Amino acid sequence: MKKYIIYIGILIIGLLLGYVLFGSSSTPDEAHNHELSETENQQWTCAMHPQIKQPNAGDCPICGMDLIPAETSADGLAINQFRMTKNALALANIETTILNKYTGEGNSIILTGKIKENEKTNSIQTAHFEGRIEKLFVNSIGEKVHQGQQLALIYSPQLVTAQKELLTALESKNTDKTLYNAVRNKLKLWKLSENQINKIESSKNVLINFPIYANVNGIVSMKMVEEGNYVKEGQGLLMIANLNTVWANFDAYEKQLSSIKEGDKISIRTNANPNKEIKAKISFINPVLNTSTRTITIRAELNNKKGALKPGMFIKGLLSTKKIDKQLKALLTIPKTAVLWTGKRSVVYVKKQGTEPVFEMREIQLGNDIGDFYEILDGLSLNEEIVTNGTFTVDAAAQLQGKKSMMNTTNGKALTGHENHIGMQENSSEDNLKLDISNEAKKAIEPLINDYILLQEVLAKDDFLKAKTHVNSLNDRLSTVKTPLFKGKSQDLWVNYAHQLQSELNVMKIAKNIENIRASFLNLSVTFITLAKSFNSSSTNLYVIHCPMANNYKGGDWLSRTKDVYNPYFGSKMLKCGVLKKEF
Repeated sequence: MKKYIIYIGILIIGLLLGYVLFGSSSTPDEAHNHELSETENQQWTCAMHPQIKQPNAGDCPICGMDLIPAETSADGLAINQFRMTKNALALANIETTILNKYTGEGNSIILTGKIKENEKTNSIQTAHFEGRIEKLFVNSIGEKVHQGQQLALIYSPQLVTAQKELLTALESKNTDKTLYNAVRNKLKLWKLSENQINKIESSKNVLINFPIYANVNGIVSMKMVEEGNYVKEGQGLLMIANLNTVWANFDAYEKQLSSIKEGDKISIRTNANPNKEIKAKISFINPVLNTSTRTITIRAELNNKKGALKPGMFIKGLLSTKKIDKQLKALLTIPKTAVLWTGKRSVVYVKKQGTEPVFEMREIQLGNDIGDFYEILDGLSLNEEIVTNGTFTVDAAAQLQGKKSMMNTTNGKALTGHENHIGMQENSSEDNLKLDISNEAKKAIEPLINDYILLQEVLAKDDFLKAKTHVNSLNDRLSTVKTPLFKGKSQDLWVNYAHQLQSELNVMKIAKNIENIRASFLNLSVTFITLAKSFNSSSTNLYVIHCPMANNYKGGDWLSRTKDVYNPYFGSKMLKCGVLKKEF
């Protein structure tokens, strides 16, 4: 019995010593904090659908399976960061720029603008009497006209009546000269010349269709009527611009105004002939600020007797000043090509410092539009490196890796791609990115979408040779869509879309097998889906189909004209793998 008591005593002493030596090494609070630090940034994902990222455990919104902890720290990156290989960057021609402050050198300011007609020399050719235009001899904008040139024939009942009155008064000229002079003066008020009136008297014939002659020399800059139109007295027929002198209009940022004054010398170069420098002086500074762009128009008048300067030409001006405003020197700007638009928000991709290319999306606040640049108010700092060429490619890579991107972000939450099918009411941000474009632009884009869908169909059939043929056709079709068809912000978007499409097609054209084409088809599809949504460019319904197994289980989308699933990423291996993601 004593032996057992001794054993129990030794056991109790051992437990007490263990508690004293090891049990006090961490307090309950420390243990709690350690556990909290491990779970604070924990993300949960689905084993079958790794594009799903949720902050809490639960069920997969696609298949209903239990979510598992995501290995967010396995690659050492933050949740919204992702890597791209150096080879991918080279193939996509991605360029980055380190942010600097004001780009002017020395005591000079770089301005951008356009050539415009000299409004002081513009003239509107009007109708001096009402009537119907029977014949119009000027048929297009840009035609040259000379003073005294016949522009149109007008049938005017009033003028026919007045001519008859003249012939009647002519018969009683000797007895009632007052009436005769009154009728002649009436015709002169309608701008008939002495020669025209005398010709009517001598021929004793009434002119049914009366000619209109040009009052000035110049170029037709606007055509206001067509044949058959009925015009009123004083109504404009044509606007005629004298282009012997033109205006060079520049947009000056409001913070630049303290450094600009009338009489300052400016060196101007055109995009058409950048090697030729035109010397001029600032002749006018608009006293009214454009509140939408926060800029003021400044102007220089240029001699254009040789006609080399065409209204609408883009120009750049180097303005020499005696001092540069301190606020202007502190201005932080970025190229317009760096910015992606998601509704009312503006985002850029920032390249993190390090040995490997790591990017993250950053929402920024833009200030004023300064030529080819935007002022940065918030979101970026000096010396940060941002993507300035190939931004859509980087965005597509983010989406394919299930990261925060322009297409799959709503209020900072990653979309599952199945909101319309599982009762979720969130709308992706690209729904706000819809721009009106001209019918001509839509007509040019729709065949491009058709060629893309033909490529998708042959990939689903595992036909490598036909896929190569459709890649070449798509490349040829892309070259037929002209940038001037788009205006304003839609033009900037199209330039980005076209560059991204061309980059992927260049890779596809040298593909050695169908798997290489399918790899590039992922990014190609991202661009086409964004393009179709942004421009609303299809005359029929389009459908976005999603395959959760594509791109190494990260998921991939494609565009279709039907709800039927024909998987271009797996072909006959998993032809029907996919679900309807969206209809628009």
